Amino acid sequence: MIKQVSVGVLALALTTSCVSKKMYTDLETKFADLKKENRALADENEGLKTNKNQLELDKTTLQAELDKLKAERDKLAADYAAASNNLKTLQSSYSALEKNSDEALQSNMNKNRELLAQLEAKEKALAAERARLDKLNKDLKDRSDRVNELESMIAAKEAAMNKLKETLSKSLKAFEGKGLTVEQKNGKVYVSMENKLLFDSGSWVVNSEGKKAVDLVGKVLADNPDIAVLIEGHTDNDKITGTIGGGVENNWDLSTKRATAIVNILTSNAMVRKENLTAAGRGEYSPLASNETAEGKAKNRRIEIILTPKLDEISKLLNEI
Repeated sequence: MIKQVSVGVLALALTTSCVSKKMYTDLETKFADLKKENRALADENEGLKTNKNQLELDKTTLQAELDKLKAERDKLAADYAAASNNLKTLQSSYSALEKNSDEALQSNMNKNRELLAQLEAKEKALAAERARLDKLNKDLKDRSDRVNELESMIAAKEAAMNKLKETLSKSLKAFEGKGLTVEQKNGKVYVSMENKLLFDSGSWVVNSEGKKAVDLVGKVLADNPDIAVLIEGHTDNDKITGTIGGGVENNWDLSTKRATAIVNILTSNAMVRKENLTAAGRGEYSPLASNETAEGKAKNRRIEIILTPKLDEISKLLNEI
């Protein structure tokens, strides 16, 4: 969807006028950078999921080792009890044999010494296992706490995006059926606006009705300063002929100009953080529908505003783990 918005914005900008080759090259470079950023975000998301799965696997492994150590501890305790019983038996034998020969007495004393040494060794082994078990318990608890904290942070991000989607839907309810939709998927919120709501044909100047919708989005963004915003322009595959407006060479140019026009409206709200905004043109290369029909082309000519939660805190926690 991020690709679709970028292609749309660039395409909208390209439908409007003629631009120098250098500017076109710059736009291509910006688009390549955006694609890299998109891939980086996707890789980061997959990395987060992989780290979470690995932590859960480590937790399972530690639990299995803990259970094994508990079993070994119980066996040592049983051996200890058996040795203690043997000691008591030998001590009784010692008392009985003491009345007999000095040789038998000495033999029993030696056996008792051996048993006492064995018992002491088992006590030391049991103490060592208990210490190891305590350390494993602590490590397991630390990892579990971090996994729980990570899950809580992810759940909080998802809840915040749910709330953001609901807020946008309520704010933009007046534009239902006018080419505006609000969706949530892949942990992001997408606000899609068809060009019929925003621009006249071949223009990148936002009309009064479209400006109202974009202003409402800006008010929601002002209340959510920790959201990254990507504005993508998209076009259909109709080639630009002649000179449009101030001069647009192609759909990339038009889509970029239209995305930038939306950014300019959003930043007119002083409470919207400019550093959170990115404008991109996707031209005709991320269509929603077939360009073989007028209806399909109308759907493809659009602006998409993609809202993404910032993952700095989650990344920091993963690095600490």
